[in-house]
Amino acid sequence: SPGPVIFRQSRLGKGGVPFMFYKFRSMQALADDSIHRAYVASLIGGQLPTEPNCDTKAPFKLQADPRVTWIGRLIRKTSIDELPQLFNVLKGEMSLVGPRPPIPYEAVHYQSWHLRRVLSQTPGITGLWQVDGRSRVSFDEMVRMDLRYRRDCSFGLDIRILLRTVLVVARCEGAV
Repeated sequence: SPGPVIFRQSRLGKGGVPFMFYKFRSMQALADDSIHRAYVASLIGGQLPTEPNCDTKAPFKLQADPRVTWIGRLIRKTSIDELPQLFNVLKGEMSLVGPRPPIPYEAVHYQSWHLRRVLSQTPGITGLWQVDGRSRVSFDEMVRMDLRYRRDCSFGLDIRILLRTVLVVARCEGAV
């Protein structure tokens, strides 16, 4: 669809510091985000949002999001949309492995224990949640996985997560 190829969005990094996050654009340019705001508010609140004609196995993302383009569905399924985040890694705003950086309007709904996943470590392109939970777990379980990663963080764990990420992406597991 018409518009820029790179999608830029403010995200929260280590310590809650905002930074500009990059992805290949998978949605209509200038799409209204109110549908996503409502969805994440109910997800973070512990409710499993329901979508008509959708599989509830992937609750973390809207599955029938009308804003996503046909090519956007393809690049999301293959996780190609994530590649521009390597620029965030080069700029020091993200690491290869860590918790996903939240959108500021998501963090508004966080409970205090949810914030620990954001405040204490650099966000990553991939992480324990992406390889073990990947859109199949509740929001609270995703936060627990991020906190477990923080507790057990090591070079060896990062290598295992990176290798498992390659397998998950190659199989298009859990991508929506």
